[in-house]
Amino acid sequence: MKKTLNLRSMAAQTIEQVVEQGQSLSNVLPAMQQKVSDKDRALLQELCFGVLRTLPQLEWLIGKLMSRPMTGKQRTIHYLIMVGFYQLLYTRIPAHAALAETVEGAVAIKKQSLKGLINGVLRQFQRQQEELMAEAAKHESRSLHPSWLLQRLKKAYPGQWQSIVDANNQRPPMWLRVNRQHHTREEWMALLAENGLEGHAHPQYRDAVRLETPAPVHALPGFEDGWVTVQDASAQGCVHLLDPQDGDAILDLCAAPGGKTTHILEAAPKARVMAVDIDEQRLKRVHENLQRLGMSAEVKSGDGRFPEQWCANQQFDRILLDAPCSATGVIRRHPDIKWLRRDRDIPELAALQKEILEAIWPKLKSGGTLVYATCSILPEENYLQVAAFLAQHPEAKLVETGTPEIPGIQNLPSPEDGDGFFYAKLIKS
Repeated sequence: MKKTLNLRSMAAQTIEQVVEQGQSLSNVLPAMQQKVSDKDRALLQELCFGVLRTLPQLEWLIGKLMSRPMTGKQRTIHYLIMVGFYQLLYTRIPAHAALAETVEGAVAIKKQSLKGLINGVLRQFQRQQEELMAEAAKHESRSLHPSWLLQRLKKAYPGQWQSIVDANNQRPPMWLRVNRQHHTREEWMALLAENGLEGHAHPQYRDAVRLETPAPVHALPGFEDGWVTVQDASAQGCVHLLDPQDGDAILDLCAAPGGKTTHILEAAPKARVMAVDIDEQRLKRVHENLQRLGMSAEVKSGDGRFPEQWCANQQFDRILLDAPCSATGVIRRHPDIKWLRRDRDIPELAALQKEILEAIWPKLKSGGTLVYATCSILPEENYLQVAAFLAQHPEAKLVETGTPEIPGIQNLPSPEDGDGFFYAKLIKS
């Protein structure tokens, strides 16, 4: 029973590490989940993701109900109270259980003396919930986005920013990629239906299927045998544009965790693929993904700005550059991005992207294809970046993706489609 009672305090500690220490949720949460049963893992994830998704609203509520914030060694209690608010507002957990177990969370973090405070704040919220939420609906925190990002979205998308914000605040759809080496999409969807699950084919990307209702991977036909992979539809668009062919020498740069590497090999199993990433830890995931699908690629650790260090004089027929970016297109999958990113990061990231693009372009053969992609929706990282590159490189020709004035294709996140993603396809003449 103790582990269940500790879930709230574990969620509070996880959220504190993200917000206060700038750690990524995808790094912190798995370690916490190892400590609890499978059944509790899903709830722990729900609490962490949910609080990070709705953070400004929960902060505002604490400000209304507490005369002064919890600081120093008591800071975890601040996040524990948020976990309590989130359960009362957004989950089906009975209020008495949510309350009791959140209060009990103070014991797990050796703050028994604060149980009364937590109980008092949560009960006061219950009494005033209706009028507080009516007031919150008019407050600027209702967008659930940091103000710097809101300003950038309003400037870039004056007519669409509200729908982008709404999509970011929703749970993402579950997209799958059918391995065409095993089945056609239609064949696999028939197997899916036999298992009582409903899927929808993407109109543009030939391997993409959206599940009507998200399901655990073990419920997917042939997941263990490599018949299908969990991957967002927009991420699949990269390989759709790259159009890999058997016999090609292909570079997948910034490749971790390997979803696009394996997609390239599903589309062209006889291609010679080099997968490179600067993060050695994340390269383990590339190896794991290749192993699960029974594929092989040359996997290397390397910095995209200095290709001569890891590929010497080698040149490639096709290059997929999934550039490091703000990840503002995948906020619904990674709500911590809203609180980890800063406005000042954007020009720094744009400078890094430019450096990598300039460094890798000479490694593309004449007549070769380069696809520049990001999971960002900010113009500085996307069409402005590519427009500047085209102006400097007359030998680079934009194809299939936009116009020289506004180069590239910008996908925006939407409830039943893929994440926010940008692509530009360049041919070296």
